[in-house]
Amino acid sequence: MPGVINLDDLTDKDKAQMELDQKKIEVKLERWLTSKCCEEIKDYIVAAEEEDILVKGMPEDKNPFKEKGGCVIC
Repeated sequence: MPGVINLDDLTDKDKAQMELDQKKIEVKLERWLTSKCCEEIKDYIVAAEEEDILVKGMPEDKNPFKEKGGCVIC
């Protein structure tokens, strides 16, 4: 399978180079304050609360998992 790397086959230098490359990618990522992220997530949840099935529940007529019928043994 191309693109798959077995770390056991790499030299210590190759592993260090891979780690350095990853760190270079990570250092360029934009950082946000946790407090700001939490506020934005809370606002998003509150704004979508009316349509959220997990909060509001699913109407019985739109529930695809509702049993269509039962089995009656006479």
